[in-house]
Amino acid sequence: MSTVYKKIPEHIAFIMDGNGRWANKRGLPRLAGHAEGVMALKRTILACKKLNIKYATFYAFSTENWKRDKKEVDGIFNLLKKYIAKKDNFFIKKKIKFNVIGVLDPFPDDLRTALIDTIERTKDFDDTLVVTIALNYGGRDEIVRAVNKVIQSGVEKITEKEFASFLDTKMLPDPDLIVRTSGEERLSNFLLYQLAYSELYFPTTYWPEFNEKEVKKCLEAYEKRERKYGGVK
Repeated sequence: MSTVYKKIPEHIAFIMDGNGRWANKRGLPRLAGHAEGVMALKRTILACKKLNIKYATFYAFSTENWKRDKKEVDGIFNLLKKYIAKKDNFFIKKKIKFNVIGVLDPFPDDLRTALIDTIERTKDFDDTLVVTIALNYGGRDEIVRAVNKVIQSGVEKITEKEFASFLDTKMLPDPDLIVRTSGEERLSNFLLYQLAYSELYFPTTYWPEFNEKEVKKCLEAYEKRERKYGGVK
């Protein structure tokens, strides 16, 4: 019998951590972990859609990840192209609205074109799950870019609500739940402005092992939280 949840987060954001350690434990190259991580991403997206979550955001490549070995970075880009560049790619087949946050300029032209094309081809998939992939994204970088946009706009005084409209996530509600896999308990420069009142959950599962069962554990943990937003209940 399927579980009925009393409250479901509208927006879950995932820090997909543990690909490399998952691979190392099995004597595999790090890229094998990233490849399996893509499969976990697809499983998790389908689980979110099945469980009626409206928004799911995934931290795929940070502004700091450029420090990694070039072979690993190139491998990650090739994996992205493999699953995005197809005309009948996963998001189009499943009718899932696709979105990207971060700065795409440094990416190879073919990858950037594939990402933009998928955004365009899925933009009319209304009343469905909205999946956002964070690529070349950093929370501090996003805030600085937003401040510069405010300056360029000529605005001299701004409210929190107005400032949010200059962020990459202007089309998204703030995340109700932030999930970081692999047992690490830090945020690593992810959605720093948006997570002011997000619930945090740190499962020990490595990302390549994530699936519908793990998503349900996230929902069960969320159900136990009482969100007060600074008030008293």
